[in-house]
Formats: sequence, structure tokens, C-alpha cells
Amino acid sequence: MEGVMGYQHAGSGRIAASEPRSGFQLPLAMASEGQTVTVARVRGPQDLRQRMAEMGFVQGAKVKVVSRVNGDVVVSVKGATLALNRDMAMRIVTC
Repeated sequence: MEGVMGYQHAGSGRIAASEPRSGFQLPLAMASEGQTVTVARVRGPQDLRQRMAEMGFVQGAKVKVVSRVNGDVVVSVKGATLALNRDMAMRIVTC
């Protein structure tokens, strides 16, 4: 039974977070070249999340990894091609 804010009662009085409905989540920096992933969320301070949203990294957006080198990635999102360093790509959680 799903409870408040996506948590489920896990029996014996414990509460556990619900499994993501769309599958396994990983940072964008870990996605393979040529792979298309969906943005689940962006981690970081509000101003960073706002800036990333303005670039197209919003929940549900499809992102295609065009190229990657040592965790840095070139991606295509909402018709734009963008380069992200590893730190920024690690903040974008995908599924």
C-alpha cells in the first residue's frame, strides 16, 4: 500500500521508499554514448536546478548522449546540443 509522499509500508512497522516506476536510476555521467535516457530529477541548489531547467533538463525530458569522454558528455535535449562537465552530468539523475 502506497502511503504519503511515495513511501510504502514495508511490514513490521518499517517504511521504505517506493521503487521508481520507470526503472533503475543513474547519473547522466554514467549513461552510454548513443543511449537515450529520461530526466528523473536534478540535484543541487535551487539556482542550479532553475538554470538546468532553462536549458531543458526538466523531469520527463528525453536526453540523448551524443558523445562522452571521461564523464564529460555532449547531449541532445529538446532540440539543443549541449556539453556538460562530469560534475554537472552527475547532478542530473536519469532513468
